[in-house]
Amino acid sequence: MKKQIDTNARGHGLALVTGARQGIGKAVALALAESGFDVLVNDLPNDREVQPDPIVDVRDRIRSFGRESEIRLADIARPEGRQDLVDFAVKRFGGIHCLVNNAGVAPLVRDDILSTTEESWDRVLSINLKGTFFLTQTAAREMLRMIAEGDSRRFTIVFVTSISAYTSSTTRPEYCISKAGLSMMNRLFADRLSESGVRVYEIRPGIIETGMTRGVKEKYDRLIEDGLTPIRRWGRPEDVARAVTAVVSGAFDFSTGDAFNVDGGFHLRRL
Repeated sequence: MKKQIDTNARGHGLALVTGARQGIGKAVALALAESGFDVLVNDLPNDREVQPDPIVDVRDRIRSFGRESEIRLADIARPEGRQDLVDFAVKRFGGIHCLVNNAGVAPLVRDDILSTTEESWDRVLSINLKGTFFLTQTAAREMLRMIAEGDSRRFTIVFVTSISAYTSSTTRPEYCISKAGLSMMNRLFADRLSESGVRVYEIRPGIIETGMTRGVKEKYDRLIEDGLTPIRRWGRPEDVARAVTAVVSGAFDFSTGDAFNVDGGFHLRRL
């Protein structure tokens, strides 16, 4: 007989959010904490001169909601970084109930597809695609262990992708390909884990105000004003965070492997 775990003792359990220092990841981490999750916030080790590290503020704000939170800086592109994250989650929180794969990088230089370098390809794909795949694999195994041991709380995996999963941008092909790969990854893990009750979703942001889009703000200001998106404004990290919170809440429990667009209607592809 399975041992029943007290599901009220720690709210919804632990959410691990990668790339949580700023932007979408930060907003997702805060929203999940407000909804009742303890949150393990992850990002790359801070090699900037900015002190204190902004991720400390994310952790402290989560704690101010009455939830538990820790920081674990680790590079998910490296096997030891991924394993460290999961091991820490198990040791400190007992396991992972929700994994939000938000970590991702853009090319350091936007360059024509005919000039894309192997170095840029390897950097983007190792983080966005390879790192995310193997972190999800490791976390999923842990989730299955927890389910087998009687933890009856909800288990979810979320991939934060992009409209670049299906939209051509020939100055950043490695980024587009990585996001298209994540869309298939969403379907694959949804298929494999469905019989165990783990729900898997893709959240597909559009043009969102973050550090990644700061350098092209004027370009997209014009495009949005000219009607690129039916909802004529920039998206905000909080828009994406609300979508993540909705899918992990159980509101779409009869769905898995689905992609939810948070893009101001960009996906309508209107004439």
